[in-house]
Amino acid sequence: MTGVLSVTAPVPGGPEALTLETRTLPAPGPGEMRVRVHGAGVNRPDAMQREGNYPPPPGASDVLGLELSGEVIETGPGVTRYAPGDRVMALVAGGAYAEEAIVQADVALPVPEGLSMTEAAGIPETYFTVWSNLFIRAGLKPGETALIHGGTSGIGVTATLLARAIGAEVITTCGSDEKCRASAQLGARASVNYRDTDFVAAVRDLTGGKGPEVILDMVGGPYMQRNLDLVAEDGRIAQIAFQQGSRADLDMGPVLFKRLTLCGSTLRARPLAMKAELAREVEAEVLPLILEQGARPVIDSTFALDRVQDAHARLEASAHTGKIVLLTPAA
Repeated sequence: MTGVLSVTAPVPGGPEALTLETRTLPAPGPGEMRVRVHGAGVNRPDAMQREGNYPPPPGASDVLGLELSGEVIETGPGVTRYAPGDRVMALVAGGAYAEEAIVQADVALPVPEGLSMTEAAGIPETYFTVWSNLFIRAGLKPGETALIHGGTSGIGVTATLLARAIGAEVITTCGSDEKCRASAQLGARASVNYRDTDFVAAVRDLTGGKGPEVILDMVGGPYMQRNLDLVAEDGRIAQIAFQQGSRADLDMGPVLFKRLTLCGSTLRARPLAMKAELAREVEAEVLPLILEQGARPVIDSTFALDRVQDAHARLEASAHTGKIVLLTPAA
């Protein structure tokens, strides 16, 4: 047993609710590893947990953080792929905002040569989510057009990079002209400022009237009907969050008339076997795109672990383009 500096939110609230405390970390159990954390990605679900709106699943740590990179310190029974000293990145159900964390070996990936540990910290949650939803569930193919809402968010940037890497076209929505320019520089064919432009009309015009084949949405609420109206015939809509609510008064007619597919998923509470299968697919299909096809993580900024409140404030302000990463003293 050992004490490690960790970030929790004992009382729900804004970034100021985040607290540093020393937690006792148990020895790794069967299939687990103890990892000295280098970096932890900062994601919207972390802010939701901080606010009290996204509790960890049963049995998971209440320490924040869903993705990390680090060095294996100790392995539990049954772990054969990794050994102390190995560099890994991993998806966790909680616990990444800490100096050390317990990681399930089956959802860890080796950090390949040529990829920094800071970049690796921004891969598991975001790339797993995008690959699972935009490519596996929504089936985006080369030559198709994807509309990605929130083009400069961590998810939006990742989706843009991976879509371009496989040969798909990308249109994004962003909240300012500056963000639209940043999204275009990252590979979007066009980016629409949703604050002063009707994105439905603009994207319909950009696609010659037919609409995009795939839409990736994390907004929900008022966007849901607009997505149904805009997406192309035989199109697919992947819903990965509901930042503006999960309820809306919908006309579902387009689902029938345009033969649409609606899909969505969360990642955190999925069974370990499902996440392990996804990890193997990401290793086989996505790492080559990262290393060879220009889909490396875009790091917006890094913050020391004791500046976690500042990191969340930047996330809340939507001031970032790409990933925000917390770095521990081990970095």
